[in-house]
Amino acid sequence: MHLDGAKADSRLLRRMMDCVQYRGPDDGGVHVDEEVGLAHVRLSIIDLAGGHQPMQDESGSLSITFNGEIYNYVELRAEWLRKGHRFATQSDTEVILHHYAEKGEACVEDFNGQWAFAIWDKRKRKLFLSRDRVGVRPLFYTLHDRTFLFASEMKSLLAYPGVPRHMDPLGLDQIFTYWSTLPPRTIFRGIQELAPGTSLTIQNGKVETRRYWQLHYPSQGSVRTGPQAERDYADRLMELLVDATRLRLRADVPVGAYLSGGLDSSVIAAVIHQYTDTPLKTFSVTFDDPEFDESPYQKDVSRALGVDRHEVRCTEEAIGQAFPRVIWQTERPVLRTAPAPLFILSRLVRENGYKVVLTGEGSDEMLGGYDIFKEAKIRRFWGARPDSKMRPLLLKKLYPYLPRLQKQSPEYLKAFFSVGEGDLSSPFFSHLPRWKMTSMLKAFFSDGLRAELRREEPAAPLEADLPDDYSRWDPLCQAQYLESAYLLPGYILSSQGDRMAMAHSVEGRFPFLDHRVVEFAATIPPRLKMKALNEKYILKRASESLIPDSVRNRSKQPYRAPEGKCFFSAGKGRDYVEELLDPKRLQKSGLFQPEPVQKLVNKFRSGRAVGIKDNMALVGILSAQLVSDQFVENPGARS
Repeated sequence: MHLDGAKADSRLLRRMMDCVQYRGPDDGGVHVDEEVGLAHVRLSIIDLAGGHQPMQDESGSLSITFNGEIYNYVELRAEWLRKGHRFATQSDTEVILHHYAEKGEACVEDFNGQWAFAIWDKRKRKLFLSRDRVGVRPLFYTLHDRTFLFASEMKSLLAYPGVPRHMDPLGLDQIFTYWSTLPPRTIFRGIQELAPGTSLTIQNGKVETRRYWQLHYPSQGSVRTGPQAERDYADRLMELLVDATRLRLRADVPVGAYLSGGLDSSVIAAVIHQYTDTPLKTFSVTFDDPEFDESPYQKDVSRALGVDRHEVRCTEEAIGQAFPRVIWQTERPVLRTAPAPLFILSRLVRENGYKVVLTGEGSDEMLGGYDIFKEAKIRRFWGARPDSKMRPLLLKKLYPYLPRLQKQSPEYLKAFFSVGEGDLSSPFFSHLPRWKMTSMLKAFFSDGLRAELRREEPAAPLEADLPDDYSRWDPLCQAQYLESAYLLPGYILSSQGDRMAMAHSVEGRFPFLDHRVVEFAATIPPRLKMKALNEKYILKRASESLIPDSVRNRSKQPYRAPEGKCFFSAGKGRDYVEELLDPKRLQKSGLFQPEPVQKLVNKFRSGRAVGIKDNMALVGILSAQLVSDQFVENPGARS
């Protein structure tokens, strides 16, 4: 949108489209209306013949480009038909236009779905952008030379002539603290991200944002408890989950499901199998190393349900080979290699003729499934008796897959896990150890980067963004909020989710993130989400008859993948690793100190690198160097 009134250029719009052709290889189009231009690449899923975009309403006054799905479009369409509206297509896109025409910006409050869309309201000369409640679909924007640009991926914005290509030091600092940037900040200076649950309008040259939804929890002690309440919560959770799954099966193409072998994806597969007539094909990733492999549980579920299962074996070689393309898709540094196997898995999905999959993401955040929640509970338990010799041993029991932790003293554990009096009163108590561990990696930052960061306080936007009643929530709910509001959209649904699936033109759908499930889960008493240290207890109750006991009762295994060793073989790094971590390249990018990085690389070459810190440091540094190389230093050189 040209704020100076200049006419939009369709050639530039097509250049921006070409950067993300994989997001929509089935169709595409451009619509120009004086100073506004809309472009779209389409992954055809609903109304394959009639859903072409950008789409206009029958009057020609409203135009839309839309990425995502409105799952309750059938019900909304029926409502408008009863009121005399006429539709030219069977698509959910047209439903958005009719809903906006009647309800304006408030239309988003009625949508059940995942979306990022822009509507040009010609009569009001207003551009309206919106992103779904929990941030499944991405939306970025920038203001350059009196031109407002927006896109699903930042590479489209960088393709516009003159848009600066500079990495943002504070964006990098936030990733090396929180694992993701905090909207509106991104890894690139001047490019902003529209936060989940937020809409944006531009009218008369003025840009305004409005948050239309935010996750909230009840105050401590205000929820119903007791045996009957437990059964009621379990029944209602399953009722909502079944309906959320049913809605997410709406498509004019086949729909599959990911099957990891964990509780969440197994429940979704079982719900599809038992409560719908959809033929189910599942897709799984397996590993050679039994430390990461969950294939025995995947087989248990597929046998119990009698469903078709396809798997891809993910080797260390494959992860190392795919990693540059993975970072091209994420457009940001990552601290783990975990996105790479999901990149490889989505390729398997597409090769089997599928472009929609249901997954179990969101359950851990909404129902209390992560180790970080149990860890915080143990730390508070220890904090109540700081001299106890037995309580810190629970932390060792929590992390049996971290051998170095098993050797540490109680004094070390107390310092590392932040159990001091000041820590206990922090609003971020649950996440202090994670952020402390990640922040240790900043020891590799260059002097120049450190100098720029001295002017900024990375936690300031986080604290300012907390809901007003946050302090009145149960500690588990506070921890859930931090995970759901920041890591979920910023990393899980982005670097591991949308970007890895869309790299191969696959759409992920998430029943646990239906806003009705999310809002109901927030009302469930914390003791039913985590009973003692039994995570997702209420989901286990709700799914008692659905899945094998071997899966329902298994200990939580976090999704992980092989890391640093994927980049080195026989003492030598892959060609791109050697190139990007060479002292001269490090000096050129200006992000990291060459000497400490070389010491780290030598540890991996010699096989002496051990533990989480070394692996996270290598992956974080290498991925940041890839971002610098692909988007800043050599943007036209990517093959």
